[in-house]
Amino acid sequence: MRRVITSRMAWLAFSAAVVAATVAMIMRSRRRESARRSVLQDEADSSFPIQVPAESGPVSQWPPAPILGTPTAEELKRHATAGPSVFDRLASSAVFRSREPRKPLDNAARRRLTRWGGAGLALLLLAAGAQALESAVFSKGTGVEAVGYPYEIQQEPCDETAAGLRVTCLYEVYELRNVPDRDYVPQPTRDGETQGVAPTHEVTADADCRPQSAEPRVRELSAKVTRAVNRQWRRIEAWLKTNAPRTHRTLGKPGKAGSIAAAEAEMGLHFPDDLRASLLRHDGTVFVKDTWGFGFLGDSNLSVRQIRDTWRGLCEIDGEDDGGGELSDPRTEWWDGRMVPFGANGSGDHLVVDSVKRDVGDTDHEGSMSFTPGGIRIRSYYALLKATADALETGRSIGYWKPKVVAGEVDWEVL
Repeated sequence: MRRVITSRMAWLAFSAAVVAATVAMIMRSRRRESARRSVLQDEADSSFPIQVPAESGPVSQWPPAPILGTPTAEELKRHATAGPSVFDRLASSAVFRSREPRKPLDNAARRRLTRWGGAGLALLLLAAGAQALESAVFSKGTGVEAVGYPYEIQQEPCDETAAGLRVTCLYEVYELRNVPDRDYVPQPTRDGETQGVAPTHEVTADADCRPQSAEPRVRELSAKVTRAVNRQWRRIEAWLKTNAPRTHRTLGKPGKAGSIAAAEAEMGLHFPDDLRASLLRHDGTVFVKDTWGFGFLGDSNLSVRQIRDTWRGLCEIDGEDDGGGELSDPRTEWWDGRMVPFGANGSGDHLVVDSVKRDVGDTDHEGSMSFTPGGIRIRSYYALLKATADALETGRSIGYWKPKVVAGEVDWEVL
């Protein structure tokens, strides 16, 4: 049952429903018992012999003899020891009742049952409210949303059903995206043909990569955010300890709030609260010989210092903004200083979270950034953390990424 129901809200709702059903069953059985005793009393009152006047003629036997004959003492004894049949509609309700008649509930018992029923209803409302609050705190959307690839392929698509070609197809989607060539401007010539000339778009410095100096300031972290993030980490830790002990040993020690504040001041931005709470529990991963550090979607989690150094290096590589129209959108470029890199795969690709919109994306070394990692939308760092815990416990995938265990180590495979 635990593998089927993975949502905390679903578990609370299920528990509340069980409590309410139990209370309803007890109350209904009490009412049926009272009604049955009333019917038996009426039958007993009507079973007294009727006085017939002498002048009315001979008196017949009363009560009349049974049509099927009078049962013997042995048959009566066997009938008294036999339980009710489940096929008998009237007797089926007695299966859950004691053979001995029970007394009706007194006022105190009724009050207790009413309180339990109210508690079950309150628990259900609390679960729904907690889920709604959790969604409102961490993201504006629904968490993880499956979408199609946002690119148009300019040639015949590869056969994604053929074995061994799925990975190739995924890379072709990225390489063949339909993005206008910003470095080519058609120019007519004298003979009517066109030729390429230098780009005409403006290039300006990325202000997000050159923040103004500021003093580090430790910002207060919401207690409910910390509890929610720690709850998902406990699920991940317990699963890793049991199923992937080698990967479990790579989890970093708790981070420091002062280190996070110093990195934020140097980078000129604020880490999302769910990312800060995660770093305070595990400051990235530690090096363990022959074991890849734990992370999401094939990446290894970065520590606070690694986040700062990676951000600085990416800004040195691409510290400019492309101006003019839609191309000025920082989410359409390969890199922008407002992004916070928190994961790396060792090949120049990184998982990032937008410090403004707080959703998760990835940037690769070939010069593109997407906010559908794994082919799905992930609305916040917490949504990715929770989706990872669900995937580990249930064996499901996150988009086209699926975790598996190989020799005590978590390995992410591409479906």
